Amino acid sequence: MLKFLLEKEFKQIIRNKSLPRMVIVLPFVALALFPLVANFEIKNINLAVVDNNHSPYSERLIQKVISSGYFKMTNVSQNYNDALLSVEQDNADVILEIPPRFEEDLINRQTADVLISANTVNGMKGGLSSAYMAGIVGDFSGEIRDEWMQSGTKLKAPAVEIVPRYNFNPHLEYKYTMVPAIMMMMLAMLTGFLPALNIVGEKEKGTIEQMNVTPVNKFTLILSKLIPYWVIGFIVLSICFFVAWLFYGMISAGGYLEIYLFAAIFVLAFSGFGLVISNYASTIQQGMFIMFFFVITFIFLSGLYTPVSSMPEWTQTVSRFSPLRYMVEVLRFIFLKGSNFFDLKWHFAALCGFAMFFNGWAVLSYRKSQ
Repeated sequence: MLKFLLEKEFKQIIRNKSLPRMVIVLPFVALALFPLVANFEIKNINLAVVDNNHSPYSERLIQKVISSGYFKMTNVSQNYNDALLSVEQDNADVILEIPPRFEEDLINRQTADVLISANTVNGMKGGLSSAYMAGIVGDFSGEIRDEWMQSGTKLKAPAVEIVPRYNFNPHLEYKYTMVPAIMMMMLAMLTGFLPALNIVGEKEKGTIEQMNVTPVNKFTLILSKLIPYWVIGFIVLSICFFVAWLFYGMISAGGYLEIYLFAAIFVLAFSGFGLVISNYASTIQQGMFIMFFFVITFIFLSGLYTPVSSMPEWTQTVSRFSPLRYMVEVLRFIFLKGSNFFDLKWHFAALCGFAMFFNGWAVLSYRKSQ
């Protein structure tokens, strides 16, 4: 009986002209574009410069700031008030003011102060631009210190030299963090929305009544609804791996078989959740809105855009009920760090729990009338 039900489901999917295209095109286009736009790196920051020193050192500092790639100089002002006016007119985001005695203080006292003022109407942009500027000024200070030490200038060398090493993402490329997360977002959207609209779509067409009068039991019927989207999940994930390699040159540091294993349980859980929504919804529109609400909630709680550790404690607790959180962490750990199954055994247990809970709920909540 299951064989014929599966044949029916796959024929329905193939007959739907838009569905196969969406399964292939959506993850391809989304993964090619989203990591480039869903990026928290701030660049092309408008810079206003007030150089009260006009010395070789001040000019060198300005050129270092501009050549960093984060800032573009849009205003050169004679005083701070003129620069502030450019910020108010939205022509500048950051002001760098170099004092009149900058070079003299740098040579005689080995210290010099500069003023960094950032427009924090956009808090993230203002905070990051200030941090970028402070880092560039600190790097400039280190270069000057090294030159003086090599030239024999009496200068105390630092007791400790800090050399940072960035594991798993040495160039701090934000897209490397986003690609695995967006893979899971595509997997969740396709394997969640499609099952959610399956049964409710048959309700509207009236075909579900024909199934209800057959001797097929509820478990077999729900299983026949799950398996096709299980296959779709593997297709979507394979397309995502191909796009990650094609556009970003990313290859998993861990095993692909382990990823597919975790993905199989995740798709089973999320498809089961979609079927639960489908059982309770009366119309396609109602099912879409309910599923959209939960998917968006799961995405924001998953740590896809912001780390879970940065959320309030009560939100971190709530995020434990999001299956997407576990799968995002799994893919990042395996894809970027090369973690193995035993490192993620508790994530696997959590996903298995979600799968049993949602699918059991789907079977029990399906109302089959004889």
